[in-house]
Amino acid sequence: MQIRNLGGSGLRVSAVGLGCNNFGQRTDLETSRKVIHKAIDLGVTLFDTADIYANMGGSETVLGQVLGDRRKDIVLATKYCMPMATDGTKQGASRRYIMSAVEASLVRLKTDYIDLYQQHIYDPLTPIEESLRALDDLVRQGKVRYIGNSNFPAWRLAEAEHTARAMNVTRFVSCQDEYSLVVRDIEKDLLPAAREYNLGLLPFFPLASGLLTGKYQRGAAAPADTRFAKAPALKDRYVTPRNEDIVEKLQAFAEKRGHSMLELAFSWLASQPQVSSVIAGATRVEQIEQNVKAIDWVLTTEELAEIDRITKA
Repeated sequence: MQIRNLGGSGLRVSAVGLGCNNFGQRTDLETSRKVIHKAIDLGVTLFDTADIYANMGGSETVLGQVLGDRRKDIVLATKYCMPMATDGTKQGASRRYIMSAVEASLVRLKTDYIDLYQQHIYDPLTPIEESLRALDDLVRQGKVRYIGNSNFPAWRLAEAEHTARAMNVTRFVSCQDEYSLVVRDIEKDLLPAAREYNLGLLPFFPLASGLLTGKYQRGAAAPADTRFAKAPALKDRYVTPRNEDIVEKLQAFAEKRGHSMLELAFSWLASQPQVSSVIAGATRVEQIEQNVKAIDWVLTTEELAEIDRITKA
């Protein structure tokens, strides 16, 4: 397993991370236990969850039940800010909420510190100064080691960076955003900002919710047990004529070189300079094994150029 620094920080993470959204939701406790332990055995150190995952707290609870002594072997990342109550009382990035949200996450995770605490979305109701000061206090208290953000617009990244510098408080070391061979929007503004401020990028949906696995056939109905079959909105979002054209060309590109679509999708992301870890979920042990092996393809400059020609069409 490759180990990389998370942006400009000293935090080291595995180049393949485990997205924990399925735990407590799509996978029961025992299946989750098998996936978690297999991931650690294979060298995965970055475990990414959020307080909201699995019906508000389910994913963190499973991790707390399963990790035990192996907690020390991983980089545990979670998030705050999204609604944790239906009445609007538990959400956002105010000092009051951050201080209560972190305690709730620590209890569910059965740990006394969080390695990477990430703001899940930008909060337009709270000044960034207030959020950063609260997070800095958590770092000073030892409850949080590093902080990151997710789904921030590029200009908000710049605002947070310069505010942290002016206040001399802990700065964000990472950003988590959607990035894949068919969704490259962040290359316009956000990726250059992340590069400028040396934020480690943690791309989510690396397989475009399964479109880039190669298991869907053009013009055919999605298999009954797949995500697209169960979530038509996702299918409508990703299965477009443009994306289907790209996938067909990418499949031919990978097959010609003796590789799978999974290997192409992961290895391409891993080849991007700002990417610290490719986050992917898994509901079975076999998926973890496949994900870990999928970044071994070292793409040449010529191959990367060809991929650009295909995906930027």
